[in-house]
Order: sequence, then structure tokens, then C-alpha cells
Amino acid sequence: MNEALLEEEKKLRLLKFVVDLNQAILMQQTDLTLREAFEIMKDTRRAALNLFPGKDEVFELIYSPRFRRIIRERFVIRGGLAG
Repeated sequence: MNEALLEEEKKLRLLKFVVDLNQAILMQQTDLTLREAFEIMKDTRRAALNLFPGKDEVFELIYSPRFRRIIRERFVIRGGLAG
């Protein structure tokens, strides 16, 4: 494999680790506030864009829905839209 491909795979593994770790924190940390949950999502996005600049749309398409689902399931917000 060439050097660029190896570097890309290394960055992908790091991104997967960061995403998995932060999703686990969102699901398991019992004293987490809603604000902290959104900060974790924002920090994960920032880390992803540091690894893959200019890939905002990819993060929004793949990872944001996962984080939002976890946050929605974890923090029931009364008066919100049902669905």
C-alpha cells in the first residue's frame, strides 16, 4: 500500500475510535447534562473535521443523526414533537 492510503486508514481508525468513545460516553455517563451531551457532539465534529477538512456534509450525513438519536433517547424533552 502506498503511504497516502495508509495515512487515510490510520485517520479513519482514529475517527472511528473517537466516535465510538463519545457515543459510549453519551449512552453511559449517568451525570451528563444535555448541554454537555451537545458539547460532546460538537467536539466530535471538530475532531472529525480536523482529520478530514472540508467533509462537513459527510459528518452531518453519517454521524450527526447517530448522536442526535442517542441524545433524543437519553434526554426526553417534554413538549417536543412526537415521532
